[in-house]
Amino acid sequence: MSTPALTSKPCHGLVIMRGNDAIHLGLMLLALAAAYLVPFELLLLAYVVLGPAHYFTEISWLHDRSYYLPHRGIAVALAIVAVVAALIDNASWFGFAMWGALIVCAMLAATTSAVESMLLFMAAIALSAIMYSSGSSLAVIGILIPTLVHVSLFTLIFMVLGAYRSGSRVQATLVVVYLAAIATILLLPQTAEIRIASFARVGQDYFGNVGPALGRLFGVPGLVLDTRLTSLLAFVYTYHYLNWFIKADVIRRTEVPKARLAAMAAASAASTALYFYDYAFGFTFLLALSLIHILLEFPLDSLALRQLGAAIQGSARGWHAARTATAAPRSRPASSTASKRAKQSR
Repeated sequence: MSTPALTSKPCHGLVIMRGNDAIHLGLMLLALAAAYLVPFELLLLAYVVLGPAHYFTEISWLHDRSYYLPHRGIAVALAIVAVVAALIDNASWFGFAMWGALIVCAMLAATTSAVESMLLFMAAIALSAIMYSSGSSLAVIGILIPTLVHVSLFTLIFMVLGAYRSGSRVQATLVVVYLAAIATILLLPQTAEIRIASFARVGQDYFGNVGPALGRLFGVPGLVLDTRLTSLLAFVYTYHYLNWFIKADVIRRTEVPKARLAAMAAASAASTALYFYDYAFGFTFLLALSLIHILLEFPLDSLALRQLGAAIQGSARGWHAARTATAAPRSRPASSTASKRAKQSR
């Protein structure tokens, strides 16, 4: 996501940034506390209530920016792929659809030349062959890309990129707090009780495959959607949605036509109502809607990855140049002394 431009009044800009960062931190800690207290209920409610509002508003935002694609018609193709993928029962084919869409979007949005596109395509083919030969890797990719990778990893990438661009230590601290929150959930298991049993059952039905997928990825057999993993998912999903809604400088709601805002609000409410009316059909609809917004965001995600890589490379070069410049004066006296000795020997 783009970072806000500095205002012409530094003092006012500083106050606004501090206030926004405080809200940012407060919402993060609130999501963490709720994930500890009611992880099963929070996961489902965040996905069903906050999810649709996030999907519709972000799709609208991406639409105004042509989805970071050379042609908007490509976005239509991505949406069709998402709907078809939502109906695929085979985990490997679903994973292939997710992986293939991500690679295509990276080639379209994050490469700057035909050579780069070809190199990326060749690397993707090689990785695809490795995953195919390992049996379940494509299925694991299909489970993790639209869940933890999209919701947590890409959120972290945007946070790091925003902190780097703004040069804000406060935003860098928020990145550290986010990582510390995840570590806290993983290292300090919760003992939360299930207050609404039906929510826990539905959460297990729809998110239960995340545990085994992580187990296969990290070689941890028997990993299931227990309280700890549910709390992790509840936290990253809730924060992912809230992090989007507080980006007023990015979303710019005041610039969105009122008719479109009303349509998005109605569609979001209807999506949530549909789920509670018939949760099986409602979840299928929300899954398709979620996949549409994920695939449409792939070009932006790919561009962010490239920009983060460039930022890391630039920082490494700057550090190396600064180190070289610091070491250079120390070597001069030695060189001068050696030169004098050489002259005297002549």
